[in-house]
Amino acid sequence: MSDTVIDAPRRGWTARWIWNDASRPDQWMRFRRRLDLGTAARRAVARIACDSKYWLWIDGHPVVREGALKRGPTARDTWFDEIDLAPHLRAGANQIAILVWYWGVDGFSHNDSGHGGLLCEVEIDGAVVDGTATGGWRVSPHPAYEPTADGPSPNYRLSERNVRFDARRDDPGWCEASYDDAAWPHASELARGGEGPWGELWPRPVAAWRWSEPLAYVDAASIPAIAPGGEVVCRLPSNLHVVPIVELTAAAGATVVMKTDHYAGGGNGQHFVVRAEYVTRDGRQAFEAPNWVNGHAVHYDLPAGATIHRLGYRETGYDCDLSGAFACDDPFYATLWAKAQRTLYVTMRDTYFDCPDRERAQWWGDVVIEIGESFYGLSRHADALSRKAILDLCRWQRSDGVLFSPVPAGNWFMELPPQMLAAISTYGFWTYFWHSGDDSWMAEAYPHVRRYLEKWSLDERDLVVHRSGEWDWGDWGEHVDLGMIDATWYVLALDAAARYARHLGRIDDIAGYDTLRARVLAAIRRHCWTADGWRSPSHQGEIDDRAAAMAVLCGASAPEHRAATLAVLARVRHASPYMEKYVLEALFALDADDLAFQRMRERYAPMVEAPVATLWEFWTRGGWGTENHAWAGGPLTLLSQIAVGIDPLEPGYRRFRVRPRPGPLTTLSATVPSARGIIRAAFTRRAGGGTLTLEVPTGSQAVIDLSAACPGATVRAPSGAARGADGLVVGPGTWTVEAG
Repeated sequence: MSDTVIDAPRRGWTARWIWNDASRPDQWMRFRRRLDLGTAARRAVARIACDSKYWLWIDGHPVVREGALKRGPTARDTWFDEIDLAPHLRAGANQIAILVWYWGVDGFSHNDSGHGGLLCEVEIDGAVVDGTATGGWRVSPHPAYEPTADGPSPNYRLSERNVRFDARRDDPGWCEASYDDAAWPHASELARGGEGPWGELWPRPVAAWRWSEPLAYVDAASIPAIAPGGEVVCRLPSNLHVVPIVELTAAAGATVVMKTDHYAGGGNGQHFVVRAEYVTRDGRQAFEAPNWVNGHAVHYDLPAGATIHRLGYRETGYDCDLSGAFACDDPFYATLWAKAQRTLYVTMRDTYFDCPDRERAQWWGDVVIEIGESFYGLSRHADALSRKAILDLCRWQRSDGVLFSPVPAGNWFMELPPQMLAAISTYGFWTYFWHSGDDSWMAEAYPHVRRYLEKWSLDERDLVVHRSGEWDWGDWGEHVDLGMIDATWYVLALDAAARYARHLGRIDDIAGYDTLRARVLAAIRRHCWTADGWRSPSHQGEIDDRAAAMAVLCGASAPEHRAATLAVLARVRHASPYMEKYVLEALFALDADDLAFQRMRERYAPMVEAPVATLWEFWTRGGWGTENHAWAGGPLTLLSQIAVGIDPLEPGYRRFRVRPRPGPLTTLSATVPSARGIIRAAFTRRAGGGTLTLEVPTGSQAVIDLSAACPGATVRAPSGAARGADGLVVGPGTWTVEAG
């Protein structure tokens, strides 16, 4: 499947949308057609779109597992996949079989079209094969899939449905070449591609999901041979996206239920996610659930007395590698980094999302932190999802100019103003460009940024007029100083807008942004500094550590504010794991490195010590918070970018800095999968100095600065290094630098 991004819908479709005569929610529809080839195809491109997901076989062999993205390149349009079928086709007759699952429900990450539909156009060696119903597509509802009748349905945030498969009603072999489909009616033609309720068709901007071969559970040896009745719990090696597998011998009519330890989705049962049910036929049988779930363990409810031949799973996930790494002499920080990396990976699929269970929703407060982490934790295939997230947000802008998230969505259209400012700020869109070097999205996004900033205004003091949006939220927890949150994120958004304008050559816009930013910064200093620290005039609660941190990061805090600001950050603990990233970063910005490490340890100790692989939504485990929440992973970025000190100085790491700030650590190292190639840096401190080893990829230049790690020590330049104003300048290769 192509992972090439084309930023326009494709027009001129030959194929037409097809279905049967009726459409209903939670519907599974089978399609078949024969494709006759005189010779083997050199290239056979299939372009497939549907609402909501599909599976494809050729002559009974699986080619696509869970195709299609959740609907929503815009508020009315649909994605399509492009797949090369040539490796799977042969000269002569070929049988294509497609199973489509139409959810028929909106969610926080899916926009229901209102009608089930499939479009499939095949282009063989440049010639388009007729893709209409009269060209050979036959259709039949799958008789074994049916809605779950008992137990909770997934909560309203999810568009996904539970799965129930009754093997007694199955039609085995329907996707095989030898199956006789003569009794199936031809599919009904609905609309040409780019028409009907599915809107325009946009090419899928991210690659197909990864799928493993069937795998055994960690505790496979302890799985009983005979089901005792009730649950059998099988442990996974980490928090994963999986589809469960069961193979057993049982009497007909028994029900097997498959779900994970995250089935409640947070909330002690109030936010249920998806499960799979399998109703047995008589004898030996196997079933692989088609709906992915996530967790640390899979729970099977099996009929007593059934013979268990195998319980297993297939891992699935976004198509990128966990290529980044961090190590140090204190296992606490290494474990925290690794848990953040795992949390990041399980919150990626159709979109970035906050959690892989309760919501699967692209909240931009989470996405800002996820994008930053991705450059230190993941291979560059992750950039396609970051770019998609930016364009999703812009293309869903409301007619009144408001940006809102999560998008895509069918049952949420409300603005959270601080999250929208964060999205367009230097921490959001700009971070993506600065680390990736990819500006292909910027010209499209910039007018949306400009239009949203026009929604904001200043009062007579030049302070930001509070926008409550439809959800007046700045962070979980108490004593949120929304006045300071608004003003500081607004400053960071103006800073980014000026950078976008400069990069795009929009010279006339730059001065306006810079002037407005200077006015707001001056107003913050004039009206929001008190004897106790940073406080907006409207804030009546306790002093807020979030406000103090954001004053530092937006540039409002001056040297004379440092002592009082540090005192607040040392003692106040109001920030949730979402805003804690910015609190810790502010401590580093104030050169309070030891305090940053100390607070990081204090705040994250329960998560690091917990027997789970991911980080939590809140500081306490349980309640209605999830155990795998993207926004908690900010320390990953801070440890790689600030502690090890690998930070781009030019877009895409053409030049980057390495400035270790080890704090209490003696040794630390990081691997960064940059846009130019792998960067590896390792620092070891010793009395009076230290040693840095560095690998610089081809096409990059590094500036090495050991002044923070080895203050006062003499830095010896290796042969081939040049001394610059900010440190030693080195090109591609492996370098060892001694100080002391």
